[in-house]
Amino acid sequence: MASVLDQVKQWTIIVADSGDFKSITQYNPQDATTNPSLILQACKDPKYDYLINSAIEYAKEKGGSTEKIIELAADKLLINFGSEILKIIPGRISVEVDAKLSFDTEATIVKSRHLIALFEEVGVDKSRVMIKIASTWEGIQASKVLENEGIKCNMTLLFSFTQAVACAEAGVTLISPYAGRILDWYMKNTNKTYKSNEDPGVLSVTEIYNYYKKFGYKTIVMGASFRNTDEIEELAGCDFLTISPALLNKLQNSYKKIERKLSPDTAHHHLASRATYNENSFKWDFNENAMATEKLAEGIRLFAKDTRTLHLILRQRLTNESSIISEDIKPVVKNSKPFKMFKRLAKLVINQA
Repeated sequence: MASVLDQVKQWTIIVADSGDFKSITQYNPQDATTNPSLILQACKDPKYDYLINSAIEYAKEKGGSTEKIIELAADKLLINFGSEILKIIPGRISVEVDAKLSFDTEATIVKSRHLIALFEEVGVDKSRVMIKIASTWEGIQASKVLENEGIKCNMTLLFSFTQAVACAEAGVTLISPYAGRILDWYMKNTNKTYKSNEDPGVLSVTEIYNYYKKFGYKTIVMGASFRNTDEIEELAGCDFLTISPALLNKLQNSYKKIERKLSPDTAHHHLASRATYNENSFKWDFNENAMATEKLAEGIRLFAKDTRTLHLILRQRLTNESSIISEDIKPVVKNSKPFKMFKRLAKLVINQA
């Protein structure tokens, strides 16, 4: 019998959700996605030191202030990881703009163009890259401009039908509804456990998928942020699913018969009527969804925090500091040298945020 992973692949494009590209080759994914947290995690592995050092040297050669060098090194690091991942997958890599730009349309457009230019410098065509942008109103408007320029967008941190509709109307290439984080919120706030077919995250992705297929939207639905393999099995048939190496391993080593759950052929049974949003109606409807507003804000904060920590690591490498830097550093004696150094560096970075 075929593994569950191979069965899902019959109906769904599998995407590896990891910056640790040396761990994903065995699963033969079509595409791959990264985010600030995944890149930060990978950077803590010494086997990727060469990518960090290369990014720093590139930025130093371009010159400028220390802050400009660090920002460019962080951007170049995304390209270094992305271009390495593209050597082992046939499809596209998704890289994310800085979360602190989530409410700035013009800055998001500028940063996205810059990332594409960096990829093109190393011979990667923009057709193999998707720019990940938070699904705020401002981010969605940025994606509309970028898509018209031929820059493909992956709208991330998507937790609601409202966001999904606005993304489809903007003509984005792909959305990433976060099934697992939706489940997290409901479990925390209802004190309930959910069967896989009642999982709020699964139901949200299913609703969006059916709506898109019913009304003929071309935007790809890529379920993301899974907590268990049951969620993945319930979404078999979704356009794309981005899955961590740990869950890919479980799917690859599971042998049971599963059924396709999502299909364009059954989407017409979806009962929703067509929706449309302007800025005011989008923000109002989104505000009415406590789960989505809380998870979007939380996601932006966490990605921004991990980006700041990554900048601290790059600063450490640039200045040859020897102490380990992390925003999650354990309490130390306030007068100790590591504490003073961290406080000084953190203050510099926060002032730049």
